[in-house]
Parts: sequence; C-alpha cells; structure tokens
Amino acid sequence: MTHYILRRLLLLPVVLFGVSVLVFMVLHLVPGNPAQVIAGPDAPPETVAAIEHELGLDRPLPEQYALYMGRVLQGDLGRSLRSRRAVLDDVMDALPNTLELALVAAAITPVLAIPLGVVAAAKRGTPLDSGLMLVSMLGITLPVFALALGFMWVFGYQLRLFPISGYGGPLWTPAGLRSVALPAMTLAIGAVATLARLTRSAMLEILNQDYVRTARAKGLAEGAVLLRHGLTNALLPVITVLGLQLALLLSGAFVTETVFAWPGVGRLAVFAIQARDFPLVQGTVLVIAVMFVLVNLAIDVLYAYVDPRIHYQ
Repeated sequence: MTHYILRRLLLLPVVLFGVSVLVFMVLHLVPGNPAQVIAGPDAPPETVAAIEHELGLDRPLPEQYALYMGRVLQGDLGRSLRSRRAVLDDVMDALPNTLELALVAAAITPVLAIPLGVVAAAKRGTPLDSGLMLVSMLGITLPVFALALGFMWVFGYQLRLFPISGYGGPLWTPAGLRSVALPAMTLAIGAVATLARLTRSAMLEILNQDYVRTARAKGLAEGAVLLRHGLTNALLPVITVLGLQLALLLSGAFVTETVFAWPGVGRLAVFAIQARDFPLVQGTVLVIAVMFVLVNLAIDVLYAYVDPRIHYQ
C-alpha cells in the first residue's frame, strides 16, 4: 500500500505538467489581450505595448511557458495582472472558503443519497420508488444555476430562511451555517441524485443474490437484511462514485460560488478569466488539479479498507 501511494504521488507532477500546458495553451488561444484590459479600452498602442513588454507577453509562447514553469518549480505562481498580489496569496485566501463549501456539500451527499437509494431499492416498483427516481433524474438534468436561482427564490426570497449571497462567517457560527446552507445544497443536489440512483442499482443487484434469499428464509428481519447483507456489500461501487462526485464538487463550485457571491477559488477563477488574468487563472486551476488528484488517491486507499480482497502492488 505504501509503495502504491508513493507511486501515485510521484505521478502528481506529471498530471500538473499536463494541466499547466493545456491551460496555458487554451488561455493564449482565447481572443483578447490582457495588456489591453489593464490599460483600458481607450489606451494608445504605445501604452499597451509597454505593458506587454513589462509582463513578458511579447515573448514567444515557449519562452513564456518556460519562465512560468521555472517560477512554479520554485513555489512562485506569479503575480495577478490586475491586483499585482502574489497569486498564491490570492488562492490561499479563497481556498478555505471553497473547501468549507465542498466539505458541507460532501457531508450532505451520502447522508441524503444512501438512505434514498436503499429505500427505493426496498420499495422497488412502487410509486415511492418511481417518485424518488423521477426526483433524482431532475436533480441530474437541471443546470446548477437553475437550481441555485430556484433555491434563492424559495428559501431566500419567499421563506426568508437563509441569506441568498455572501459569506456569513465560519461554520461553527450560526451566521456561517445559514450562509453556507443554500450554496452547499445547490452544489450537492447533482451528487445526491447520482449517488442515490447508483445505491439503488447496487442494492438491487445484491438483494437478488442467493445468500440474501437465504438470510430472509432464516427469518432475519428485513432491516437487518438491507443493512447487514445489502448495503455493506453495495458500498464499494457507491464509494467509487462518491469519490468522483467529491472531486466534481470542486469544479461545480465555479458556478455555485459565482451565483451566490461565495468568495472561493471558483469565483476567483471566473473573475480572473473575465479579466484575462493569466497567472491567476493558471494558479487556481493548478490548485484544483492537485485537490482532484489527492481526493482520488484517498478514495483508492479507502477501497482497500472497505473490501479486503483489493490489494495494491
């Protein structure tokens, strides 16, 4: 197991290199000139050219990328073209808020999804099963921004239960819990729907096994059959998708944070893209990529503890 973890960690620089190349090329293919954005739309060409020279944007792309990677290898993600602050400082200021939002959404996901999937499997073919699957399909297909606006209108404007935007403070404060509720629910809905459907499918497959029928024939209570023999053996595929969904929560935060004005990495990246702030965009994407890899590694390690039959070499 230790060797496997070390190998995965050694692959991390390779993944980040690929991500950095892709993001660098995409940013330079998008129309627009960051020097023009900084100088203003009415700035003379001489001013724009001077800013390009100062920022190194007039150099060949391979040279720009080489200089950027040289700084990254030294732990320097550069400076924001707009604020002139260190990119690492901006990202580290926003990262705790994104992690807070993602962790709350991640806590909500299995708490809602697994019971819903188990109930749907236990009531297979009933109106309750059909209703739950219909709701889960809506949760998968509805766009994140539509869910966000719906939650804001119902729970913010109509019921006035939660604030509709902004950061209210740390999670351990009442204001913090109220402010994170709507964005976390919005972020979690898609993952809840996906995980609930998978839990139902996995449970149905397990409940059709011979050993489950034997347990029922021996008079074991239905609740014990569902939990001890059904859910326990259905957990592996559920954990697989849960891990992927946890990673996707980070990318989904881009839309959610923007709609709810949540001061996280996603919102920071959106503003950086709009401002053509190359170093800040690259820095936020690299941080998100590191978190993706680490989450997937944690899920792989968790497999071995859930299913002893799995061994990593």
